[in-house]
Amino acid sequence: MKFLPLLSFTSKVLPYFSNEQDLRTIQLSQDQTLKVTDGEKLLLKRQGVNFFDITNFPFFKSKEEPVVAQYSYPKKLVNGDKVSQIIETIDESSMYNDLAQFTSFYTRYYKSQAGLESATWLSDKLKNVTRPLGDKVAQFHVDHQDWPQFSIIVQIKGTETPENVVVFGSHQDSMNLIFPSVLPAPGADDNGSGTVTNIEALRIYSQYLNATNDWPSNTIEFHFYSAEEGGLLGSLDVFNQYAQLNKTVVAMLQQDMTGYVPDPQKEHVGVVTDYTTPGFTLFIERIIDEYLNIPYIETTCGYACSDHGSATRNGFPAAFVIESEFSRTNKYIHSTMDTLDRLNFQHMAEHVKLVVGTAVELSRWSFRLKNSD
Repeated sequence: MKFLPLLSFTSKVLPYFSNEQDLRTIQLSQDQTLKVTDGEKLLLKRQGVNFFDITNFPFFKSKEEPVVAQYSYPKKLVNGDKVSQIIETIDESSMYNDLAQFTSFYTRYYKSQAGLESATWLSDKLKNVTRPLGDKVAQFHVDHQDWPQFSIIVQIKGTETPENVVVFGSHQDSMNLIFPSVLPAPGADDNGSGTVTNIEALRIYSQYLNATNDWPSNTIEFHFYSAEEGGLLGSLDVFNQYAQLNKTVVAMLQQDMTGYVPDPQKEHVGVVTDYTTPGFTLFIERIIDEYLNIPYIETTCGYACSDHGSATRNGFPAAFVIESEFSRTNKYIHSTMDTLDRLNFQHMAEHVKLVVGTAVELSRWSFRLKNSD
C-alpha cells in the first residue's frame, strides 16, 4: 500500500538514476506508461506515485479499459447463524502472536533473503492452519522470474461448481522506502495486518469446515502475494496466469492494512470505490452492515493502489476494504516505525468478520453473469 497522495511528476525527477541500465516498464494510468530503472521506481514510490510494473506483461500497454466480468451477488444475507458460529472463535491473542512472529523478520522485502525466509515461515504457518482439512485443501507456491520471494495460494476446492473461484487476497512483503535492501521494514500494518487477518479467517473457517463438513460449492482461495511494493508484481503474475488459463474468478476481496485506528471514538473501515467493481463492492457493504460492529466510510485510493487492481486489470471483479478512510490510514508505513504496538487487534478482528462473512455467503451462491439473468 502507498499512503501518500498521488503527486504529479515530470521527467526532471528521473535523471538522478540515469546510470542504471536495466529498465522496467511501469503504468501510471490506463494511458500512461514509462520506462524507468529500479532506482527511479523507488523515487516515484517515495513521492506516493502508484503504478503497475508491467515489464513482463507487454500486452497490458493497451489504452483500453479492461472489461471486468459483472456477476450478480446476494441481495439478502441468509447465513447469519453460520457466520456467528465461526466468528465467535476469533482469537485476538493468536493474531497477535502470528503478527509478532511475522514482523520479527528484519524485512520482508521481496528481493531479499529475509523476504524469502518470511515467505517460507508463512507457508509453514498456513499448512499448520489448514492441517485439519487433510486432502480437501491444497497449497501452491507461485515462483516469480525476477525475485526470490514466492506467492502462496491456499485452495479449498468447491464440491459442485469448483470452476467458480472466490479469492481473498493480501500481500506479504514489506518495504523501507529509504533503503529497501539495507534498513529494517517490520511492516506490521503494511501488510502484516492484512496477512494475519486472512490467516485468522482461514484458521477459523477451516475449523468450521472440519467440524461440520459444510463444504463450499464454489472454490475458496486465500492468496498471499509477493512483491506488491514493487508495483503489484506478484498479484499481476498470479492473475495473469489465471486469465491465461481462462479461470473464472467471480470475486476477489483484498485485505491491505487492517490494524490502525486513527480515532477510537469514530472507528470505521474504509470501502474503496475507485478502481473496484461496483456490484461486488455493494455486496461487501451489505456484509459490513450485517456482520461487523463498526460502520464503513466510502473512500478512494487511486490507480494501482493494491492487489485488487491486478484482479480487475485481468478482468476479474474485485473489492478492497482498508482500515479507515484512506486519508486517515497509518502514516508510519514503509518505515522502521510500522510496528506492532501501533495496531488495534479488535479492529483487525472486524476485518476477519468481513472475510468470514463474505466466504460463507458466497460459498454456495449460484453465480450468474448479469447479462444472463
